[in-house]
Amino acid sequence: MEKNNKTENNNFYAVIMAGGIGSRFWPVSTTEYPKQFQDMLGTGKSLLQKTFSRMNALIPSKNTYILTNDRYVDLVQEQLPEISLNQVVLEPAMRNTAPCILLSALKIYKENPNALMLVAPSDHWIEDEYSFLKNVETCFETCANEDKLLTLGIHPTFPNTGYGYIEYDKENTSEINKVSQFREKPDYKTAKEFLAKGNFLWNAGIFIWSVKSILSSFKINLPEMYSLFSNGVNLYNTSEERKFILDNYEKAENISIDYGILEKSNNVNVKKAEFDWNDLGTWGALYDKLEKDENGNATVRAKTSYKDAKENIVFTSSEKLVVLDGIEDFIVVDKEDVLMIYPKKKDQDIKELVSRISQKFGDKFK
Repeated sequence: MEKNNKTENNNFYAVIMAGGIGSRFWPVSTTEYPKQFQDMLGTGKSLLQKTFSRMNALIPSKNTYILTNDRYVDLVQEQLPEISLNQVVLEPAMRNTAPCILLSALKIYKENPNALMLVAPSDHWIEDEYSFLKNVETCFETCANEDKLLTLGIHPTFPNTGYGYIEYDKENTSEINKVSQFREKPDYKTAKEFLAKGNFLWNAGIFIWSVKSILSSFKINLPEMYSLFSNGVNLYNTSEERKFILDNYEKAENISIDYGILEKSNNVNVKKAEFDWNDLGTWGALYDKLEKDENGNATVRAKTSYKDAKENIVFTSSEKLVVLDGIEDFIVVDKEDVLMIYPKKKDQDIKELVSRISQKFGDKFK
């Protein structure tokens, strides 16, 4: 999508959430070097870099903030030299998504009270970037004129039990629809029922609102948190900000934006996304999005020789030769001092595996 006068709008802001660990992508994603900073797709760019590039076609670099953990500030600056240190919002304690989004909104409001704010994870796969940006523009236009908190919902293609769902008013045929309720990750039977009803979307965790609307919602729904962070308004975007955050951030309630704000607000709306999406949360999800050979094997970087091998994913940190014979539906990862050969159908269990590995061998492998 080419930049034009409209997309140069200085009221457009992006907040990219890049603080997670992504432990289900172990051993590639680790505490020291999480998946958002990794080239998971073999494209030459990390997931964070791809996300920033996608946003940058619509939102100026100077209006893009990165939310991340203290320990990743050097990685952010290394991978995104366009971003100044002032645009990196560091979380000194793990407190879920509500506190860091509130802090970002207050910082942006102080700079520009008319700002429109996109919040998105750093590790999603979106192929049709043109449609993504068109959808975001539509939401920005709505939020500029109406007091709405918007989310982008993904049309479900199968009864996925790993995503939350958004239920909307089936009778309303407008482009932007009022959310009836957010639904937790369902079991398989419930997920099938959601799809059969036809008015459920996957919750992608991509939000758009004006800073005025989201701050008003925090003031109503999380007043203690709003008061805590509002005390530092005079210090935000100054050299004194960091000390205030270090002194106060851990006092904030540990709560997500979904529970703290969206499920309590009556002005939450959803726009059905017009682009393909995957949250790349597991090796199986990555496998789904990679090209496969005639036997369904997917490869990232490796040189491979297969015999009687089907539906595997092979990931190496270099162009190493990998030979598989008689292996089916496995994850094969070769990374420096770790080799993992693990059933793909058990990819949801890798987070638990990491815990067992670290207990036995120490945090070096965490």
